[in-house]
Amino acid sequence: MTHPVQPLPLVAVLEVSGAVLSWVVDDAPSTAPTIGFTDPLRADWLWRVVGEDRHVEVVEGRAADLEVLPGSTDALRRLAIGHWLRRWWPASVRDGIAELDPALLDAEIALATVAADAFFTDDTLDSDAAALLAPHTARLDALAAQGDPRVSGLIDRCRDLAADIGVDWAGPGAAPAAPARRADYALAAGAATSRQDAIAGGVASVNWSAVPPGVFDAAEDTVEWSVRTADDGTVTAVVTVALSGPGHADGIGVTIRCGEHAGTGVLDADGQTVLALHTGARPTTETEAWNQDWSTAEVHVGATGTGGTDEDAQTRARVRAFARARLAAPAADAFLAEILAAESDY
Repeated sequence: MTHPVQPLPLVAVLEVSGAVLSWVVDDAPSTAPTIGFTDPLRADWLWRVVGEDRHVEVVEGRAADLEVLPGSTDALRRLAIGHWLRRWWPASVRDGIAELDPALLDAEIALATVAADAFFTDDTLDSDAAALLAPHTARLDALAAQGDPRVSGLIDRCRDLAADIGVDWAGPGAAPAAPARRADYALAAGAATSRQDAIAGGVASVNWSAVPPGVFDAAEDTVEWSVRTADDGTVTAVVTVALSGPGHADGIGVTIRCGEHAGTGVLDADGQTVLALHTGARPTTETEAWNQDWSTAEVHVGATGTGGTDEDAQTRARVRAFARARLAAPAADAFLAEILAAESDY
């Protein structure tokens, strides 16, 4: 079954053996998935969702379209939504959308993956339950100790799973050290780049498709930039991106471009950077900076050429609406991480 192509942040995807299943996240939960075969001969599970006769037709190349049996892909859709939550959940302090605990989410996805093992008869991108569980054992022990029976019950199941699939469940250990923050030396950086009021400034939004999850606040207009000059006439762009989540911003690329003027660099751990501006192969002069109309400036955070050109503010607003709806009234397929986020005071 096929559906109109949607922007990436709206699509939940699951790779099973021989096929990729996809759902538009804010469609009705009963909507059948789009099935894209990578190798029909490997899709041993297909009879479970379309019936034996249609399975044979697919293998023989005689099936033009597939009608999915009602309810047959519900567990797979939930698993796809779980992976979508990992990648696209729009956590935001500004918008009041709570973060999901990544350890708890990955743990429940691992359990759901093993429960769907009939659809993973060989390795796929989404079949590795051990990879989901292994990084979080210490964090899960800490969560279990907090006394919520829902959490401890889920984690007990994860401990059993770890023993079955060969994950070494380490005891509680020290949490990974947080990356160094720039607060201690921000004054030194600022002193070198902002001797006077800004020549120009503005805001921009992060393209979610271009950045890793769990790093930036998912609201709009979270990228603040200004063009400034130092005492020696050096022209720079100061860029600050609002952070949210456990991920690290340091090393993520930033580009600003306006007319013939451009600057490129990377963020630090605080989501900040100072970019030297150039005009062609030479540094931008102070006179050029003052004479430039910066209202058309474009600031890009993250990877370029990501294929996310169909992502726009309306798409991101639709994702936020979906997230808020799941928090306001947890769905039947809600993950415990969502339920706890909905219960939290945010």
